Amino acid sequence: MKIAILLFDNYTALDVVGPYEVLSNIPNSKIYFTAEKPGLYKNNKGIQIFADCSLNDIEYPEIVVIPGGFGIDAILDNKEILKWVNAVHKKSQWTTSVCSGSLLLAAAGILNGRKVTTHWNRVEQLKKYPVEFVNERYVKDGKIITSAGVSAGIDMALYLVSLVVNENFAKAVQLAIEYDPKPPFDSGSPEKAHKEIVEMIKNAKSNKNK
Repeated sequence: MKIAILLFDNYTALDVVGPYEVLSNIPNSKIYFTAEKPGLYKNNKGIQIFADCSLNDIEYPEIVVIPGGFGIDAILDNKEILKWVNAVHKKSQWTTSVCSGSLLLAAAGILNGRKVTTHWNRVEQLKKYPVEFVNERYVKDGKIITSAGVSAGIDMALYLVSLVVNENFAKAVQLAIEYDPKPPFDSGSPEKAHKEIVEMIKNAKSNKNK
């Protein structure tokens, strides 16, 4: 089973590494980091991941993962990437996104009329496309699974493993990575976080876009 994870500059590291760690446990599978051109791609904090495949090198992956990050906005009108996304989606068994990666699927027209989710700070941007937003950690609509912000990609990937292999195997993967979150603060969603914390994150995104 071929699994393609798209890379681009200024991705969010956990959007990539979280699903990678989970999906790499699928038997007889291989993950290909894929980008416009092979080479190193950096997140906004300097972590580098090597894309070993160009878009033309991997045409028919069974699973497609589109991560998010501040760099997603720079590729929403990239014709080559959008063409590739549409092409691989037609043949894929599963097409997935993490965080703001859903915006790229939406820009490609893949999410038209679909139930989808994304990072809470990207909801209004996503609603500019003809989609139905659902406020959940991950949302399945047909063979498309979108997930909310960053850490939700782990949830999505575990759910996907349960569909590709079986539930017990997915539970074993969860145990192996000891994914049993008990965060020190109850501030993981805009509904729970204090207003000033929400504004802090919104301002951070605005500054990145300047």
